[in-house]
Amino acid sequence: MSCMSGKKVRTRFAPSPTGFMHVGNLRTALYAYLLAKSQGGDFVLRIEDTDRARYVEGAVQVIYDTLARAGLRHDEGPDRPGDCGPYVQSERREIYGKYAEELVRKGSAYYCFCGKQEPAEEGDESVTDASEVCPCCGMDPAEAAKRASSGEPFVIRQKIDRSGVSVFTDAVFGEITIENKVLDDQILLKSDGMPTYNFANVVDDHLMGITHVVRGSEYLSSTPKYNLLYRAFGWELPVYVHLPLIMGRNAEGEISKLSKRHGSVSFENLLAEGYLPEAVVNYIALLGWSPKSDQELFSLEELVERFDVSGLNKSPAVFDYGKLRWMNSEYIKRLSPEEFAAAAHPFAALPEKLEPVWGKIASLLHQRTELLSEIPQKIAFLAELPSYETDLFFNKKSKSSPETAKAVLAELLPRFEALEEMAREAVGKLIEDYAEAHGVKLGQPMWAVRIALSGLPVTPGGPGEIMEILGREESLKRLRAALERL
Repeated sequence: MSCMSGKKVRTRFAPSPTGFMHVGNLRTALYAYLLAKSQGGDFVLRIEDTDRARYVEGAVQVIYDTLARAGLRHDEGPDRPGDCGPYVQSERREIYGKYAEELVRKGSAYYCFCGKQEPAEEGDESVTDASEVCPCCGMDPAEAAKRASSGEPFVIRQKIDRSGVSVFTDAVFGEITIENKVLDDQILLKSDGMPTYNFANVVDDHLMGITHVVRGSEYLSSTPKYNLLYRAFGWELPVYVHLPLIMGRNAEGEISKLSKRHGSVSFENLLAEGYLPEAVVNYIALLGWSPKSDQELFSLEELVERFDVSGLNKSPAVFDYGKLRWMNSEYIKRLSPEEFAAAAHPFAALPEKLEPVWGKIASLLHQRTELLSEIPQKIAFLAELPSYETDLFFNKKSKSSPETAKAVLAELLPRFEALEEMAREAVGKLIEDYAEAHGVKLGQPMWAVRIALSGLPVTPGGPGEIMEILGREESLKRLRAALERL
């Protein structure tokens, strides 16, 4: 029985629970989601766990968490059962056995007793050379059935006619022609009764009513074998949407398939580095898809409205961490002050004494932050004044030097001491009055006070904001220490 319901678009995301979620997997899930939702269709989650050797404990939860944080809500799946379950392949074992045996009866598959290597992982083609014909292929069906029923170990292989060519159409790459002589008699059912990825995905996609198969372009060469299976069963072919590769660029500018050597490649790690989920999803959406406008920032709802398969590109996309960083900074700026403070707090690693003034610290950081993980480095000086040399008081632009800084601090310190509290407006007024009285640009006294308070040439916020956060006692302590050093 098929779950096909009229002409309703149904897509699926079918990850293997083997660890983290690579950005390539997430992009596949995102495009499958956008394709379905842009057409008012269903997005199905299926867990392909037939390769037990690669199964990682807890990886299924990673899949759930990733989809949830990315905002990709599936309509059906192991945790949202529909009419097409089970949605975990290891729970569908009997189904695959039945369909594999049906192919044997139809002459489109055969029992193999050669004991050759079985595919080690998803999409692996490690079987016989395509030019070789397995000796079991020509075995008398009755003899093969007898040997199988006697308990002799066997696999079931697809019987491929290697004459001629296979032609199919892909929504992205157009018409594809592959010579059948390069196809091999792939294993469909392993000796333990579990299906290979290449067989299970065909059976499941049909039984779950999947109308559009979205996957990476590395599966283009395997598609003729899938189509032969569909035709052997008399099933309607789905629409294929193969996605271009995602590439990475190293420090030397060389481009190769995206991997860990280029930086974080998992959704989890990108979030741990301080990228917002919405920014990552937005960026990944543009890795292979071009909207018909110059717009770059899209909410998930806008992506659903604008997505069209015609905008998918054939050429590989290059993952640009600089562009992602810029996009993340734009998303951070769009947060409300309260949202930013909540999102940034887990990254801040605040000492207890700064917790009461986190709101003020967050307001300084909000429009100055590109990555949340950089926050501890930006605000470390608030917890402890770093060691610095008096040469730091030199600044050509503000015409500042250790000598001018000494004069500034000597005159301003008593005025700061006269303040009951370090309100930014009051501090700013004293510094402005000094500059006006001495006929210097405001930058000169500002630089001297900033260095004395922070020991850094660049800080989030100026002297007034810093002194308000540090408080009267700590601010005066740092200013006196700087004056003494000078």
